[in-house]
Parts: sequence; C-alpha cells; structure tokens
Amino acid sequence: MKMIKNMVNYKVNLITGEELLKYAKQFNFHVSKEEADKVAAYLRGKNLDIFDDRTRAQIIREVAKISGPKTAKELNKLFIQFTK
Repeated sequence: MKMIKNMVNYKVNLITGEELLKYAKQFNFHVSKEEADKVAAYLRGKNLDIFDDRTRAQIIREVAKISGPKTAKELNKLFIQFTK
C-alpha cells in the first residue's frame, strides 16, 4: 500500500495544468485552464502527502485562495478519489 501512496503523491507533486484538466474532465468537474495551471504550479515540487488529512486541508485552503472555494471543493473530491 505504501508504494501506491508514494506513486499517487509523486504524481500530484509533478502534475501539470493539462493533466489536471484531464482529471477534472474524467471526474466531471469544471476548472478553467488558468485555474488548472495556477493550482498545478502550487502543487508542483512541494513533496505534499495528500493522504495526510492536515496536509490535504492545507492544500485545499491554498487552492481556495488561488482559484476560489468551488474549485477547491472539487479538487478535494478528486484527492479523495485518489486516496481511496
């Protein structure tokens, strides 16, 4: 299980705006290209652990500042899908 967690976190920490748009479409939520790029730039290279509730909550708060609460809520749903 630890290997899967590492793989998911690795992907989140290297995500691009285009990939985020692809996942948004796949999981049926709307995010603009600009928002996806900003969120991806925030996530990239930070070595974040989305399986940790506190870390994930901090990420969601920062995303809400970047692109608004609606996008943050949708991203949280996406993270929950990744962590199941």
